[in-house]
Amino acid sequence: MSIDFTCKSYGKCILVGEHSVLRGSPALVVPIQSRNLDLSYSKGENPLELRLVGDHGKELQLLIWGVLEKACELKKISRSDLKGTLLLESSIPVGAGMGASAALCVALTRWLGFLGYVDEADFYEFARTLENLFHGESSGVDIAVALSGEGLRFVRDGARTPLVMAWRPHWYISYSGKRGVTVDAVNKVKDLLLKDPAFGESIDTQMREAVSAAEAALKMDAAQGLPALAKAIDLAAGCFEKWNLNEGEPEKHIQWLKDQGALAVKPTGSGGGGYVLSLWETPAPQTLNLIPC
Repeated sequence: MSIDFTCKSYGKCILVGEHSVLRGSPALVVPIQSRNLDLSYSKGENPLELRLVGDHGKELQLLIWGVLEKACELKKISRSDLKGTLLLESSIPVGAGMGASAALCVALTRWLGFLGYVDEADFYEFARTLENLFHGESSGVDIAVALSGEGLRFVRDGARTPLVMAWRPHWYISYSGKRGVTVDAVNKVKDLLLKDPAFGESIDTQMREAVSAAEAALKMDAAQGLPALAKAIDLAAGCFEKWNLNEGEPEKHIQWLKDQGALAVKPTGSGGGGYVLSLWETPAPQTLNLIPC
C-alpha cells in the first residue's frame, strides 16, 4: 500500500523515580531504541482498517479501539470519520512496564495530528489524557520519553530536560516472570499513603534522594560514577521493597540477576511484576538475553 504518513514511538525504561513522580518528584527515564512501535497510514475512503503486526502487535488489539474511542470523544468526531488503513508494528510487550500504552497513545496522537485533529503543541497533553485510560492517572513520564525519543529528567507539571550523562553505564532490563498491572501498583502505593502518610512520604523522600544521587553519578567519570550509581539504584530498590511491590517472581528474578553478577537491581515502571533494571560493571553475558537500555 502507498504510505501517506509514518511515525515511530519508543518503549521506555525508568531508571529511578517511579511512583513518587506522581506527586511531583523528578524521575530519570530513557528510551529503549530496540523496542518501538511503527505506525504507517494510507489514505482511503474505506472505513478505518486496522492491521497489527510485529512481535507484540497483536497484543494491541485489546487496547487500540478503546484509545480511538476516547480520542474521538475528546475531539468530538465520529469513528466513522476515520478512514483508510492503519498499520501498527510493535516490538513492545504489553503489560510489562516498558511503555507500550504510552507508545500507542503517542503514535495515535501524531496520526491524528497528521489528519488535522490535534495541534502539535497539544500532543503531550492529549496523549497523556489518552493514557489515563490505562493508568487511571498518568504521570506523563512515559508519554514524554515516547515523544522525545531521548533520555529525560522529568518532573510532572514541570521541566522536562535532556538527561546529562558523562559516561555510558552497562544497564539492561529483563522480564521478571510475572505480568505487572500498573493501576494495581499505583493504587497499592496510594493506599499506603492514606493509611500511613508519614511512612509513605518518607519513601517518596528516599526515592527523591535516589534520583538526586543517580543524576550526580551520571555526571561523574565512570570510575567514580559506577559505584555511586549502584548505590542510587539500591536506594530506589529499597522503595519498592517498602511498597511491597517485589513479592514473588520479581524478587526471585532480582536475586538471580545479582547471583549472575549484577551490581544493583530494581524494578522499572510500576513494579509488582514486569521488567527490572540491572546495572553491571562490564557488559552482561549475552547468554542471559538481557535487553540493553
